[in-house]
Amino acid sequence: MQHDYDVYEENCPTRQVLARVADKWALLILDRLDGEAVRFNHLRRDIKGVSQKVLSQTLKRLERDGMVSRTAFATVPVTVEYALTPLGRTLTETVAAMAHWAEKHMDAVLVAQQAYDAQPR
Repeated sequence: MQHDYDVYEENCPTRQVLARVADKWALLILDRLDGEAVRFNHLRRDIKGVSQKVLSQTLKRLERDGMVSRTAFATVPVTVEYALTPLGRTLTETVAAMAHWAEKHMDAVLVAQQAYDAQPR
C-alpha cells in the first residue's frame, strides 16, 4: 500500500512523529543512545533534569515508533537496557547535528535574544 505523506498537511501523521523526535528529551535520549545500549538509570543520570516519569514516557513513545528497543534482563531487580533500532540509527546524524548545533551557536543566540529584547516595543 502506497502512502503519500505531506508534513505541511494538518492531519498528516508525520506531524506526530516530528513532534516526538523534535522534543528536547527525545533528542537527548536518541543522541545518548548512539553507539551503545544504556540502562534506564544511566540515562537518567546522564540527562540532567529529566524526571523519571518523563524519561519513561519518552522511551515508551520512541519504542512505539520503532526508534528504540527495550531489553529486560532477568535479574533482581530487573535490569532494562535501551538501544537504537535500525530505524533509530537513521536519525543519528540528524539528532547529533540538532543537539550539538545548540552548543555551537548558543553565544550567537544569546546575542540575538539580547538585541531583540533591547528593542522598544
